[in-house]
Amino acid sequence: MQRLEKLAQWANEHAWILGLLAVFALTGYARTLDPTVVESQQHYGFLSLVPALATLAICFITRNVIFALFMGVVLGGLVSGSYNIVREFLIPALGTTRFAEILLVYLWALGGLLGIWNRNGGAWYFARYVSENHVKSRRSALVFTWLMGVIFHQGGTISTVLTGTTVRPVADREKVAHEELAYVVDSTASPVATVIPFNAWPVYIAGLIAVPSMAHFIADRDAAVAMFLAAIPFNFYGILAVTFTLLFALDKLPFVGRAMRRAQERVRTTGELDAPEAEPMVSKELSTLNIAEGYEPSLADFFVPILVLLGVAILPWLIVNQLMIFEAFGLAVVSGMILSIARGMSAKDAFDGMLDGIKGVTVGAVILGLAVTLAKVSETLGASAYVIEVTSQSLTAAPFILPGLLMLVCMIVAFSIGSSWGTYAVVFPIALPLAYAISPDAMFLTLVFGAILGGAVFGDQCSPISDTTILSSLACGCDLMDHVFTQLPMAMTAAGISILLYTGIALVLV
Repeated sequence: MQRLEKLAQWANEHAWILGLLAVFALTGYARTLDPTVVESQQHYGFLSLVPALATLAICFITRNVIFALFMGVVLGGLVSGSYNIVREFLIPALGTTRFAEILLVYLWALGGLLGIWNRNGGAWYFARYVSENHVKSRRSALVFTWLMGVIFHQGGTISTVLTGTTVRPVADREKVAHEELAYVVDSTASPVATVIPFNAWPVYIAGLIAVPSMAHFIADRDAAVAMFLAAIPFNFYGILAVTFTLLFALDKLPFVGRAMRRAQERVRTTGELDAPEAEPMVSKELSTLNIAEGYEPSLADFFVPILVLLGVAILPWLIVNQLMIFEAFGLAVVSGMILSIARGMSAKDAFDGMLDGIKGVTVGAVILGLAVTLAKVSETLGASAYVIEVTSQSLTAAPFILPGLLMLVCMIVAFSIGSSWGTYAVVFPIALPLAYAISPDAMFLTLVFGAILGGAVFGDQCSPISDTTILSSLACGCDLMDHVFTQLPMAMTAAGISILLYTGIALVLV
């Protein structure tokens, strides 16, 4: 009887979820009765957005990211009529090269490196050295974080992992709230990559737009890269995001939002790096220093793996234009283990440290796996195609709204699917020909290009299902939803200013 009462209580508390499931179960069943409806469209109408929107709603309401992502995948199966979500979505998504890269490199290698630093004390020793010689306050720790984000300007997961793991020991020592640290790390990842173009972003986007359908105004890949470079001054969100982050680090940003202000007041009054109810994305294996008995930490324990990682990742790209990110992360872990053993640590302690680190990021692996699966769901349902189709209908009456509208579209799409590059792949091939048809003016095209760049970066930076958002929280030891809530007001302010700038300039041009 007690079990039935508990079950009834749970059903009452979660009635809105059960109701949502019931509605879309019927919807999915109805669509299976007429498969031509699906075949004749690239999307399912508004239903295409339901899994992503429901995931975001559940994230914000329950703060349970894993549950929200799983529910999003389930709803995707119900909307599409593909009830076997394991075969239709989970296996295809988790069996991709993308997820293998995330799992092996950004999680296992990241976890292994953090574990080795925890065992040999390398990160702790570096933090103490920097604190004693350079970083003397919370403000200087945040400025140091901003500088590292600019230096590691490769964008996305690479920047968040490198910057987060480098600065966290210093920031923890100076009592920087994990919400503050995660914001600076996240906001100097992809935004910086679109402002400082010495990375893979121009080449990737050039591959999307240097195609026959745009050959009449983008001749080749070189012309596409040149367009990217010309659009940098008009990438208002990227510029504002990086500027806002610097002002935040200097404690000169006038508006940070209530959530961030509460985090700042908490750490200043109590010294607590996380909120009492927070669930940081790092387990106890990585949150407590565990230096091997008899081992003497040194700066080499920290810098050798970092230098190996940067050298292997960046030098081949500069010399032969080939990125070797995966090899770089793997060799960084190996170099850290070899150095520790060579300096007197037992092989058992080194391997145990690596394994403890991998165990410490298991939750991140689960979340990223489900995030990749939800992206597969949104792609299958045609969510991006639906958003673009709906918004493009408003352009005939007021063409000057195109840049600002495209930025808003990219914000919504990237926030929903958790990927800036995925958004670029969908939006650029549709938006640039549309902009050229409205006005072939080079300045107008450049303005549109910059709006797309910034809009997608906003969504990627702020979405709780984005890999950069997740990894920023993971590398900084922050609760994921605390990070999302605290950075949204500042990011949305930058985005709002950007949309106004695009609309004003386009009003003059068109």
